[in-house]
Amino acid sequence: MNYKTIAAVSASTAALVASGPVFAQSSVTLYGIIDTGIELVTHADAAGDKVIRMPGITGSMPSRWGIRGKEDLGGGLAAIFTLEDGFNTRSGDVNQGGRLFGRQAWVGLSNQYGALTFGRQYTMSYWAITDADALGPDIYGGVGSIDAYMPNARSDNTIAYKGTYGGITAGATYSFGRDSAGTGNSPGQGTCAGSIPGNSQACRQWSALLRYDASAFGLAASYDEQRGGPGAAANIFNGAAPIALTSSGDKDTRMQLNGYFKAGQLKIGGGWLGRFVDTQSPAVADVRTNTFYLTGTYFVTPYVVLDGGVYRTLDKQQDTRATLAALRGTYVLSKRTNVYLQSGYLFNSARARYTLSQGGAGTTPAAGVGQLGVMAGIKHAF
Repeated sequence: MNYKTIAAVSASTAALVASGPVFAQSSVTLYGIIDTGIELVTHADAAGDKVIRMPGITGSMPSRWGIRGKEDLGGGLAAIFTLEDGFNTRSGDVNQGGRLFGRQAWVGLSNQYGALTFGRQYTMSYWAITDADALGPDIYGGVGSIDAYMPNARSDNTIAYKGTYGGITAGATYSFGRDSAGTGNSPGQGTCAGSIPGNSQACRQWSALLRYDASAFGLAASYDEQRGGPGAAANIFNGAAPIALTSSGDKDTRMQLNGYFKAGQLKIGGGWLGRFVDTQSPAVADVRTNTFYLTGTYFVTPYVVLDGGVYRTLDKQQDTRATLAALRGTYVLSKRTNVYLQSGYLFNSARARYTLSQGGAGTTPAAGVGQLGVMAGIKHAF
């Protein structure tokens, strides 16, 4: 190839690039959290034995790693994606039923009006509670110790929209079948793949969110409805057998109202979570549960943080009640690393078998028996 040919090719390439759209540089970020420690849980079985272990699912936060990316497409439009894997630090295995990216796996577009995304992602139940519940997915406390779905509120086959306008955030999700892998989408749901020919409602799920955030306070409300189908179930997490939701007319619904406010170094949050399990079968009793909570976070110094909460759940139909109190102290070693010491106590009513620890299976007490948990741990973020 001579110099004239090279020059002609270069000029043609430059003209082609100039005539097409101009793309800004894309960015890809690798991130993660590694969080583990040692815990003691009393009355961890029906015999009343205690257990000392390294928990498998969560500490102060669940361990995970992920990749997120964004490409500016011009005119305020961007392509976005997230792939996120949850793993067990104790043994290095994968959580969320062994899925490679079981926490999140989605792609979409965003602009000044919000983001439209497609794939496995959080429902609006998750986004509604993030600021009101200080302990969140902590091993002791957090609404997740009463209803394990809440910190794991995800669905497969999902279209989601979420946008913020001033201080108002609105969002919604719709899933064509919340468990396409058949490994259990979130705790207590069973397996419900959906997308069944001739039954468009089986295993469907949808959720909606409306929240307002100001500089010192915020309010949120959400609705989350799961339809029944083959393999679907509703576990109330109180020791009673899960309720089979075999008909697409069966529903497992959660509604929330919550809020928070800030005053100096103090943040207070609280709210209500109502759950309604309705079946089409007259032989299966419907169940209503109500959970109320009050939590707080206080920065004693920039390096010392105290947070805790009190949680109360009531289930009239199955005659179970529980109260949980938890307290956590964190010492910040650096921007990315901290150590913590935490404890919680769970009071069960006579027929209840709620479990204090979210650290994995194997700590269910006998009916009516309370539990004490203590954990020392370390968390590193990257």
